[in-house]
Amino acid sequence: MALIEADEAKLMQPAVLAFIGDAVFNLFIRERLISNKKGTSHRLHILATDYVKAASQSRISKALIDTFTEEEAYIFRRGRNTKSTTIPKNADVQDYKYATALEALLGYLYLTGRKERLNLLMEQAAIIIETNANGSKK
Repeated sequence: MALIEADEAKLMQPAVLAFIGDAVFNLFIRERLISNKKGTSHRLHILATDYVKAASQSRISKALIDTFTEEEAYIFRRGRNTKSTTIPKNADVQDYKYATALEALLGYLYLTGRKERLNLLMEQAAIIIETNANGSKK
């Protein structure tokens, strides 16, 4: 079930879409880690940051960008091109823009009720981070 219509979501500020997308992706990753890893909350938090930091989300974006539909690419570009008021001190500007774009897309898919596509992209995102550059699993 959609929380809002696609036309309404397209009019939202990309930072607002990214705001909800960040929360959705964080929850997905935390649930994945709890299901697949053992450890303290501190260890799980450290593992989660490997997935959700700007550099990782930038890597995910660049790996998935060619799989986006035209509509998804539009939302992604809007997110990437949005003006940022602040950039975290430990993030590269380009990485931050790509991370914001990915979060905006995830937020858009969540708000418009496209859960199947959202889950597919998040699953692919997790696999990208879990796979080392040489193709082996972490």
